[in-house]
Amino acid sequence: MKKTLISALLASTVMTAPAFAADYVIDSQGAHASIHFKVNHLGYSFVVGRFNDFGGEFSFDAKSPETAKVKVKVNTQSLDSNHAERDKHLKSADFINAGKYSEAVFESSSVTAGADGKLQISGNFTLNGVTKPLVIDAVAVGEGTDPWGGYRAGFTGTTSFALKDYNINYDLGPASTHVTLDLVVEGVRK
Repeated sequence: MKKTLISALLASTVMTAPAFAADYVIDSQGAHASIHFKVNHLGYSFVVGRFNDFGGEFSFDAKSPETAKVKVKVNTQSLDSNHAERDKHLKSADFINAGKYSEAVFESSSVTAGADGKLQISGNFTLNGVTKPLVIDAVAVGEGTDPWGGYRAGFTGTTSFALKDYNINYDLGPASTHVTLDLVVEGVRK
């Protein structure tokens, strides 16, 4: 009787044991990750660019995606719109004030899983000295062993926010009030 009870308890513990997420480092060094931005320019076109220097980590378990965690740090001095004079202006106090706030940070607080690998990653985003809640709509692209014996997982994501929410008040006209970020993240399991 005692053995049966102990066996039943052990079996129930194993069956209800939480899933453990694997930890990954974002592969920005191998250029398998990117952060691009897009802002409407006067209602006629778009200014597009990217951040060349960023890094971070995430944890993920496909069987329990709601346990995922993400933290990304971006060097705001690495902003690159392929135009040196414009970059200088975008890094100035008129926009992201990279001289004073050299780092932007996103840290997740919760993840909601949907169908077909879709995720909503909620968290706090700090830019230009301001921290606000932000939601990233993400999709799990895939995961598996790489040719070098490592293990990788990849995601895409997009988010948009009002420039004024981060004390960016430079008037670009009514069509240019928001910025969109497009993210590609590939991580290498630690």
